[in-house]
Formats: sequence, C-alpha cells, structure tokens
Amino acid sequence: MPFIENSASGVVYMTAPNIQTMHAFTTRFGGVSSGIFESLNLAFRAGDPPENVKENYSVLCCALGITTDDIVCSNQVHNDYIRVATRDDCVGLFSPAQSVLARAHRADGLITQTPGVALMIFTADCVPILLHDPVLGVIGAVHAGWRGTAMDIAATAVRKMENRFGCSPTDIKAAIGPCISKCCYETDRDVTDALREILPDAADDYMTQSGDKYMVDLKEANRLLLAGAGLIDIAVSDECTSCLSDKYWSHRKTRGRRGSQAAVITINK
Repeated sequence: MPFIENSASGVVYMTAPNIQTMHAFTTRFGGVSSGIFESLNLAFRAGDPPENVKENYSVLCCALGITTDDIVCSNQVHNDYIRVATRDDCVGLFSPAQSVLARAHRADGLITQTPGVALMIFTADCVPILLHDPVLGVIGAVHAGWRGTAMDIAATAVRKMENRFGCSPTDIKAAIGPCISKCCYETDRDVTDALREILPDAADDYMTQSGDKYMVDLKEANRLLLAGAGLIDIAVSDECTSCLSDKYWSHRKTRGRRGSQAAVITINK
C-alpha cells in the first residue's frame, strides 16, 4: 500500500499506512519561506531568516497537533548512536537549552516510551525511518545516510528498543520515508564497499554497476537490514527526493542550496 498524502492548514505531509500513531514525513509545501527555501524549510542554519523558520515550525506543529515544546531532536553526524529521549529533553525547540542539548547529543537516532514527546530527524536525500511498537508504546526516529546504513543504524535502534523497553522486533512496525532512490543515487566504490561489508549476500538486490560508478538503493538496503533484525511489517515510500525536488528537499539536485524536511513521530496521549 502506498504512502498517504495529507493536507492540514496548508501543510502537505506524507504518512505510512502501517504506523498508527501520529507521524509525518514533511514536504516543501505549507510554509512561509521564499526564494530557494520556498516554502516549508525546517533547516535552522541554511541561511533562511530565523523568523521564517520559526513560523514554519509553528504552522507545521499546528497541522500535526503538537507544539515546539514537545519536539526533541539531536545533532546528526552520520553515526549509529541512538539516544533515549524523555520529557526532560522537551525544553523548547528554540530555547538556548535546546541548542545545548543538541550539541551535547551527537546522535542520528532517537527512541522513547514517553507519550507526547515528538521525535524529529531531518533529511534532504538521506533515508528517514520511523519505528513504532504499538504493543508497548515505543517509538523511534532514525536518520540513515549511506554511512549510517553501513553502520546498520536502523537495526541498532531496534536492538535498543528491545534492550531498553523490552520490545519484540516482530511487534515493531517500520516506515522508510521519501529519500533519494536508486534511479538518482550514483556513488563511487567507497560507498558500495562499505555496504557490502554489512550486506554481502544481497548486494545485487540494492546496487547496480554503471561503468565506474554504482547506482545504490538505500531504501532496499535499510529494508533488508530491518528484516534481518526481525521486523515483519516494513512500509517503503516509492518517492524519490531527487526526482521530486519540487516536492521534497534534495541536496544532490540543488547542489546543497536547499532547506530540510523532517520526519516526526509521537506516541498518542
């Protein structure tokens, strides 16, 4: 079943058919930014006027039924560290304390069992992955670039949900959101060599050689890794951020002159 396009208060966002708690994969539509950041840019330090970014978060939160005081995010550095978030981390997205927390927590994944805490990660071609255990009420949000994928960050989040909260992998539902797809993700051999280390037997399923370059399917690589971690219910978006750069932010398509979208999930109160 494909992902579902939703619209609320002018904000357009995608949801996965298998995740039954509040979540969203944002698009470029619904904000107030202009120029190269038009319109729902959620990047803090890309050059968009801060007042526009703040207003974008305001309209997004209104559309999703959360507040900026509910959001927890981290300093994404393409590692495999998974941070456990609690209500104590909800210090206000634009407060000085949030900046301190983000700098202190260099993590590309977040998990929590606290209702009302909204986990948020940011992408502009990398793979956004949302996790939900409806049995124990545990959620996760993971940012997986090729380095994170090669480190098996998605399965690391699953294992931390197991070890910290007692989740069973077969209960966890995963949604792999819009990101750059195999059609547009041309890489050098360093990327494929790193991925072959962790998925050697399935290389033909997620990469194709094209001359001295490779076309890599990071969605399929992460799906395989999640399935290997024991997940059964994995939804995968068929949208490519590079092909649909009018709908999503794409670092490659814009050569870095872009904003960011977000993936957000919270446990319904």
